Amino acid sequence: MSDYPRSMEMLRRLIAFDTTSRNSNLALVDFVRDHLDRFGVASELVPDPTGKKANLYATIGPKDRPGICLSGHTDVVPIDGQDWSTDPWVLTERDGLLYGRGTCDMKGFLGVVLTWVERFARTDLKTPVHLLLSYDEEVGCLGVRGALERLKQLPIMPKGCVIGEPTEMRVTTAHKGKKSVRCHVHGHECHSSLAPKGVNAVEYAAEVIAYLKNMARRFASEGPFDPDYDVPYTTIHTGIVQGGTALNIVPKDCRFDFEVRYLPGIDPEALLADVQRFAETKLAPEMKAIVAEAGFSWQQISAFPGLDTPDEAEIAVLAKALALSNATVKVAFGTEAGLIQQAGIPAVVCGPGSIDQAHKPDEFVALSQLSQCEAFMDRLVARLQS
Repeated sequence: MSDYPRSMEMLRRLIAFDTTSRNSNLALVDFVRDHLDRFGVASELVPDPTGKKANLYATIGPKDRPGICLSGHTDVVPIDGQDWSTDPWVLTERDGLLYGRGTCDMKGFLGVVLTWVERFARTDLKTPVHLLLSYDEEVGCLGVRGALERLKQLPIMPKGCVIGEPTEMRVTTAHKGKKSVRCHVHGHECHSSLAPKGVNAVEYAAEVIAYLKNMARRFASEGPFDPDYDVPYTTIHTGIVQGGTALNIVPKDCRFDFEVRYLPGIDPEALLADVQRFAETKLAPEMKAIVAEAGFSWQQISAFPGLDTPDEAEIAVLAKALALSNATVKVAFGTEAGLIQQAGIPAVVCGPGSIDQAHKPDEFVALSQLSQCEAFMDRLVARLQS
């Protein structure tokens, strides 16, 4: 078929690297460096503190002016406990779909970009292409932060960025921000027959969780709302609760993890302060009246800002032209785009595949989606050489 994706072989190579976030990504990064070297493209690594992971940054074309950055993360989520019908580390084609961990999120986009390196390198680009590959996106958008600090030290930064997360090649100009927190409730254990002499950490945790649920209900009923999102309001949810050792022991400890996914304009710090104020002023005095050491401690797990790029921004206008679309969308899931925008680089999200397939067993990307992404890159080449 004439529109069969040219990036298939590159995607096959990328899928074979098990870059689950708990693992090193250096084997994949070294492969990419060698690939760039073949076309005379120099690259720079920005390692993590352990030296076991790294971001990669490269520029193709003139070095004296800002260009368009194509960005994506190299890590993938675990396959643990998932029932796959194919080998997740072997690209498998079936009925027009390509299966494998990361095909959708987001090695499909990286495969297309890296396949187009030769074309970029052999074209007389008037505007450069920058490549930014990051690590540890799936565990809180951690790695890209170091890369962005490095970019701020360079004489020239990109003038715009396309992050290739799976949006079905729809140009995405906004997404929610996220803040996730772990609360540790410190109680006091005793025999359950003497329950009033203890401080039940599970029960006090339940009161805070109920307070969070009521906050979530208020957002759902009162807003603010943005109908362009699938879920048009800020959401709050508790995902993990751990506490207690036996039914006849008043539990000394309970930990629970909760997250806020918030619309642009919502202050997550104010929401956290509200929850903490309830716990510290309404509950902690009652707990400390029984034992002074009782109370709460709080730890941020991860956080990243939302994205909010105007439709008339230069990068949004360019991306719409490349995608042959006048429309833009907003999504509930988070990406590195908010951090990139915060660093002073206007950003949009646009990549092959659907977020509905991400993180699942038998993750896939459609061949037609890769073909659309390749056409996007062809149009980008034409734009940057004129």
